[in-house]
Amino acid sequence: MIRKESRSEVRAKKHMRIRNRFSGTADRPRLAVFRSNNHMYAQIIDDTVGNTLVSASTVQKEIKSEIDKTNNVDAASYLGTIIAKRALEKGITTVVFDRGGFVYQGKIKALADAAREAGLEF
Repeated sequence: MIRKESRSEVRAKKHMRIRNRFSGTADRPRLAVFRSNNHMYAQIIDDTVGNTLVSASTVQKEIKSEIDKTNNVDAASYLGTIIAKRALEKGITTVVFDRGGFVYQGKIKALADAAREAGLEF
């Protein structure tokens, strides 16, 4: 009998293939995005030393209070603007976008577009 892989296993494999292609450096860190069923998380990471430079998520109180739901496209676009503002405050202007194995549509695309509009380049 053929065993079908779960969606999370397929996503994890995709993410590892993507991560083998690029990594964040000090001058161009990686914008990593993760979405669960209830929340979204975004981090800007310098992979050469393994430090998270900037992070934002819909779990944080100041972000959660501004949005109605934490798992829709509006929340994702708001999170994109917040992560871009925090990155620009730290002096980060260009990043490498890591979609985390997720398909580039819906919430992931909304976060990326909002981050671009707020001033991040990728």
